[in-house]
Amino acid sequence: MKNLVLIIVVIFCTVMTYGQTEIVPKTPFTKTYLAVWLAASEHSLDVAKAMPEELYSYKPTAVSKSFGEQMVHIGYTVELLTKRYVQGMEVKPNTPDASKMTKVEIIELLQNGFAYTTNVIGTIEQEQLDESCVMYHSGNTVSRAFAFFYVQDHITNHRAKANLYLRMNNIQPPEYTW
Repeated sequence: MKNLVLIIVVIFCTVMTYGQTEIVPKTPFTKTYLAVWLAASEHSLDVAKAMPEELYSYKPTAVSKSFGEQMVHIGYTVELLTKRYVQGMEVKPNTPDASKMTKVEIIELLQNGFAYTTNVIGTIEQEQLDESCVMYHSGNTVSRAFAFFYVQDHITNHRAKANLYLRMNNIQPPEYTW
């Protein structure tokens, strides 16, 4: 019993310590961008939570992604695109199979992806933000700072589709605020 109480106290203290750590970005850009990023992340999580689990397999057409696939795509590619374009890492896609995941697992994937990028926003240095990168699909050369906008735009694209899926199932999407 003592061990159980000790484990619970340790877990509680860990959660309280890390859960209250405030992110203080190192650059003027990331200090400004953090609030925008956090709002986009929270709104995406609200959209994911709004769809009942039994409708995560819903897709409006045979060639469309399901709602769950849209959410997995967001959650997985947030980290992938941040690594590839913002951090300049070599990464290869390996998207999880949404049909084998629960709503809780998909929301956790989203949270982990958003947390990864949030951490990068908080730790990236100006020198790296000033570097350039070539965008895979367009061939455009942009700064790594600008690549953060691409990551967010990609989320917005797939979140907008997910909002339509909610409406097609007579579910009011979460109100957009910014």
